[in-house]
Amino acid sequence: MGERLLIAQISDIHCGSPYFIPDLLERSILEINDSDPTAVVMSGDLTDAGYRQEYEMSAEYLRKIRCENVMVIPGNHDSRNVGYIHFERLFGKRHSVIDFDEAVMVGVDSSEPDLNEGRVGREHYDFIRDEFSKADGKLKIFVVHHHLIPIPGTGRERSTIQDAGDVLELLADCEVDLVLSGHKHVPYAWRLENMFIVNAGTASTTRLRGNTRPCYNVIEVRDERVRVYRKYPFKERETIVDFNSTTHEYHHYEDIKKDGSVDGTADRITSGEPSQATG
Repeated sequence: MGERLLIAQISDIHCGSPYFIPDLLERSILEINDSDPTAVVMSGDLTDAGYRQEYEMSAEYLRKIRCENVMVIPGNHDSRNVGYIHFERLFGKRHSVIDFDEAVMVGVDSSEPDLNEGRVGREHYDFIRDEFSKADGKLKIFVVHHHLIPIPGTGRERSTIQDAGDVLELLADCEVDLVLSGHKHVPYAWRLENMFIVNAGTASTTRLRGNTRPCYNVIEVRDERVRVYRKYPFKERETIVDFNSTTHEYHHYEDIKKDGSVDGTADRITSGEPSQATG
């Protein structure tokens, strides 16, 4: 992997919500375009309730992204009110694959109509396994809306993926390196086995828990090094995870102060060897 690979992950924009802030989304897209990304991931909840006009608004925003490789998957809000019909009309299939020279990225729809809970489903396990089997030494990235592991600071964990255990086993067997998810509007990173699970915050709404701020993720891959950053629109970025995709040596940056507030500095760095897990 000699070339630089840059992936921007934006999530939970919730077009049509009373908490939607257009300036935040406009700024995020401008920053992403300026970074000249290899790919952009929209990991679900484009809309607030799956209505046609909300989909049209989200599609108009996403057309402003200047990138040939854009992966869009639906979230639970997008599958409300038969919204998946509008999704397929505007964005195509709800499962997709992008294959780069350096990485393979597989995205799946975990939403269920009119339910907050998610499910990948056994009927899609072969698709996931088959696509990652073609990776041939490349970085393996899995994209899903719902989180596979509970996220701290999000209250009762009722809406993880129903078949999360089976999906985690599948991804571990496939030797997936990185999982990108959204849903709970709280950015966080876990390490499980040799896999890093990175959750994105909401990029363009004030539907925020605690002291979190609107943000999106940036994943930078160069040689064997993978760095994941959290970027705040109009403001700074900070490192979340920095790992070697071959040796799995890593640094996990935690930026939560004792009073629960967040700033742009890393207050604590944990590092580990391949056999350890941290969160």
